[in-house]
Amino acid sequence: MLTVATVNVNGIRAAFRRGMGPWLEDTDPDVLLMQEVRAPDEVLRDLLGADWNIAHAEPAIDGHKGRAGVAVATRRPLKGERGELGPARFDGSGRWVEADLVLDDGTTLTAVSTYVFTGEFETPSRQEEKYAFLDAITDRLTALRADGRQVLMCGDLNIAHREVDLKAWKANRKKSGFLPEERAWLDRLFEAGWVDLGRKFGGEGPGPYSWWSWRGKAFDNDAGWRIDYQIASPELAGAATNCVVHRAPTYAERWSDHAPVVATYGV
Repeated sequence: MLTVATVNVNGIRAAFRRGMGPWLEDTDPDVLLMQEVRAPDEVLRDLLGADWNIAHAEPAIDGHKGRAGVAVATRRPLKGERGELGPARFDGSGRWVEADLVLDDGTTLTAVSTYVFTGEFETPSRQEEKYAFLDAITDRLTALRADGRQVLMCGDLNIAHREVDLKAWKANRKKSGFLPEERAWLDRLFEAGWVDLGRKFGGEGPGPYSWWSWRGKAFDNDAGWRIDYQIASPELAGAATNCVVHRAPTYAERWSDHAPVVATYGV
């Protein structure tokens, strides 16, 4: 079995101060994909420990430093890693990293950690940046799948797919994260054969949500969004046996504003 966990850590140093370490020890994933690492490579490696192999894309351009960074960590051998999505405009943004992992049977799994731009409906340039990033993801996933490899894309996509994927969907119909164009992008992805494991194993909803604001009573009232995904190529999805959200028992026990999404695969 292969256990894969993905989580937006909201700053790896803060996450460890708040209790990520005990969760990581208890969950013991074979693969850990992280978003918003927001730390230099040496800090990430020091916090995780020497027994992890890490592919880490740090943000290297103004406007992204300190608020992005994605990583794939595994105790399995890494045979390759790539930190750029494709279009030069996203080079150094720290929002895409690929890692080729060697599975027990000798085959290769390409695991991707991505952190999609939030977007902003009221600021067209920022929303266009998000759409361009999504289009680049489509092109890259198509190319990876054309190679015949098993692919798993995990991360904070900053999109709730359907009404059951956020509590206050009526109030967010004209806000980035739940715009028709964003949701249609996910429709096209799933129509092409990619599988949303969170929904496959999470039932018809509402939820299970993976993000709640730190403010107010959002967490206590379960007024959240499901924006963190494990999306698998068809062959890999067929080997998945479970996918669950590790929601903290209480507000005080949260170590990020996101909850980990953890899946198991019989590979």
